[in-house]
Amino acid sequence: MTIMPDSEPEHEVSPTAHLLDEIALYGYRPFSDEADPRPLPEERIAAGAVVDMFDALIATMIDTRLEPDLEDLCWSLANLFHRAEFRIQRELDDNEDAQKRSQREQDGSEVNSVELERHTREGIGLIERRNAMEFMREAAADQFEAHFRKAWTPRTGSLVNHRTLTAAMIDSRDFLAAKRRSETEPMLPAGTRIAFTSGPAYQDHNRIWAALDKVLAKYPDMVVFHGGNPTGGEHIASLWARARKITHVPFRPDWERFKKAAPFRRNDQMLEVMPKAVVACPGNGINANLVDKARKMGITVWAIE
Repeated sequence: MTIMPDSEPEHEVSPTAHLLDEIALYGYRPFSDEADPRPLPEERIAAGAVVDMFDALIATMIDTRLEPDLEDLCWSLANLFHRAEFRIQRELDDNEDAQKRSQREQDGSEVNSVELERHTREGIGLIERRNAMEFMREAAADQFEAHFRKAWTPRTGSLVNHRTLTAAMIDSRDFLAAKRRSETEPMLPAGTRIAFTSGPAYQDHNRIWAALDKVLAKYPDMVVFHGGNPTGGEHIASLWARARKITHVPFRPDWERFKKAAPFRRNDQMLEVMPKAVVACPGNGINANLVDKARKMGITVWAIE
C-alpha cells in the first residue's frame, strides 16, 4: 500500500532538533561547561509579570466558591520565588566549597586553573540568579500586601535581600548560626598567613628569629601558624611571636581523634588555611610531609638550614 504524502503522520520534535534549535536561537547548550549567555529578565518586565500573575489569579477566583483559598494560593505564589531563592543559595554554598577545594588543588597546571575559572564563573551566575529570584519574591510580597493588607512572611528561612540593606526577617536558626560565626571570627585573625614547621630537636633560636624577622619585614601583617610543639623550633617561634606582638595560631595534633595519623592530619589542616609561605626548619618525617604537600600545592617554602 502506497502512503500518500498527505497521509504522513505528524512527528514530535526530536531531541536532536530541539538541541539544534537551542543552539540556533541562543548559541547555548543546556548543561554545557560554557557560561549561559542569555540575559536575566529586566526588572520592569519581571515585576510586571508578577503583577499579572496576581491579577489573573485574583480575577479568576474572586466572588467564587474558591475565594476562601485565594489568600493561601497568593501566599504560595510569593513562596514559590522564596523557595527557588533558597535552592539557588544552597547551590551557591556548594559552589563556594568547590572553589575552596579547587584553590587548594592549584598546582600551576592549566587543567586545575580552568576548573577554578569554571567554578568562579558558575558562582557569579548563581549570585545573579539568586538576586533575580529575591527581586521577584519582593515584588510578589508587595502584591500580597497590597491585596490582603498584611505583610508576607515565609514560614521557614530568613527573608533578606542581598542587594539592598532593607529591613529583614531572620530565621532563628540562621540567627544562631550567624551568632556562632561572629563569636569565632575574632579567633580568625586577618593578615598574611605564614606557616612554620620545625622538629623538636632544632634549637637554633638565632636563625629562627632572624628568618622570621625577614618575613615580618616583608609582611608586616603576618600571622604565624605552627604545630604547637612545646619544645624545639616551634616553641621558639611562639616566643618570637609573643616578643614581636604577632598573632600566632598553634595547630596541635588531635591524638584522641586521629591516633597515629594526628600529626599528618594536623599538617593538612594547616595547609587548608592556604598560607602564603612555609618557613621550614630541619625536622623529621612529619615536618617533611608538610613541606612536600606545600610544594605540591604551589606554596612557597623557605628552608632554614
